Amino acid sequence: MRKFRFLPLFLLAFFALAIPASTPAQVAVGISVHIGPPPLRVYAQPICPGPDYMWTPGYWAYGDAGYYWVPGAWVMAPQPGLLWTPGYWGFAGGVYAWHAGYWGPHIGFYGGINYGFGYGGVGFAGGEWRGGHFFYNTAVAHVNVNIIHNTYVNRTVIVNNNSHVAFNGPGGVRAVPTREEMAAGREQHIDATHEQMDRRDNAQHNPGNAYHGNAPGGNRQPHNNQARAQHNNNKQHQEKSKPQHKPDDHPRDR
Repeated sequence: MRKFRFLPLFLLAFFALAIPASTPAQVAVGISVHIGPPPLRVYAQPICPGPDYMWTPGYWAYGDAGYYWVPGAWVMAPQPGLLWTPGYWGFAGGVYAWHAGYWGPHIGFYGGINYGFGYGGVGFAGGEWRGGHFFYNTAVAHVNVNIIHNTYVNRTVIVNNNSHVAFNGPGGVRAVPTREEMAAGREQHIDATHEQMDRRDNAQHNPGNAYHGNAPGGNRQPHNNQARAQHNNNKQHQEKSKPQHKPDDHPRDR
């Protein structure tokens, strides 16, 4: 019986090696979303709060009650020289999956989604690092040049905000990674900062960020028990909140 003592450890090591290593574009686990994300919201970029802040565009996240908007924000990079590759929704096999964003030395693939403000679908035109400090392209970024002096103007950047499609794949943006984006995807990366994660989680509790319309893919409920329960609770609450009229309660009596 002694030879079987280490069998569980052996099986654990076997399955650990069998699981593919995590990739830079992490896919959300634990939920299969069969409803596509709504079009991206149109909004104005707030002014940059200070030197070396990086712009991270707004996007649709998914919670217990469905899609909700995470507003764009200026954040500090984990370390100088890093750029933010936004996350994106990808549609494949009948499921919309979220590919998380990350920090890295180069911009990777973000689905070809036009997030605006320098993220036109490929690369980033909002600025660049020079000698440990970030220089902003004021043709794209909203910066007070009287306070922030690390700026330049590149008016060759084409600003095209006509498309607001929020997912990649059939019915959405049909884009594939370039050779440069694939190389960037294999570089060393850093996940979203705690500040970014907190901002995402807090956005879920703001009613103004919730989405209540019909998104691509129909008005079907996702395979998410919590979302379905929340939907039923809301429906029951609405039924209870309806005014109850007595038989002798006529409109003319009011």
